Amino acid sequence: MARVLPFKQLKGAGVFNCLFLVLSGRGFAFRRKQKIERQYRKLLKKRRQVHSQQDDQFTDTYPEHLKHLYLAEEEKLKKRRRTPDDSVSPEEKLNKAAESVGTQEKFKNKTSNQKAKEDYEKIKAEHARKKEEAEKRKQQREEAQRLYKKKKMEAFKILSKKTKKGQPNLNLQVEFLLQKIQQNT
Repeated sequence: MARVLPFKQLKGAGVFNCLFLVLSGRGFAFRRKQKIERQYRKLLKKRRQVHSQQDDQFTDTYPEHLKHLYLAEEEKLKKRRRTPDDSVSPEEKLNKAAESVGTQEKFKNKTSNQKAKEDYEKIKAEHARKKEEAEKRKQQREEAQRLYKKKKMEAFKILSKKTKKGQPNLNLQVEFLLQKIQQNT
């Protein structure tokens, strides 16, 4: 049986261990963790760029009569930036970044599970609609058959009547044919 190493030991090992993880059944979690780490690094890089742009805003070329206001504002912004970052450990930062990315994706794109659920619901609704239509058609067909059998029985009763001597009753048969002709016209 293959020995499974913890993630930190595998980090420097490279492609071989990545392949090993995939083959040993831990590939999905490993790739997911790598994706989250990449997104976290991107987020950090963006924040650094934003901070550097904000730092460039406050230079020493302020007008003399407003310089103290600009400096006070700069200190406030620096304090705001530092306080939330200092109180949070790096592991918590990684978890928060993963959650924020996950929530952003949740609103932007639907997960495969959500897509599958929607597809399932659509298919289920389609099947229900088809089932209702089939049931409706079946009821109509049964009703038509019932009416047809009823008419057939009436015609059979009239045509099969006999006289006392057992001969067919021609008067009833002629009346039946006359009714049929009158209904058709």
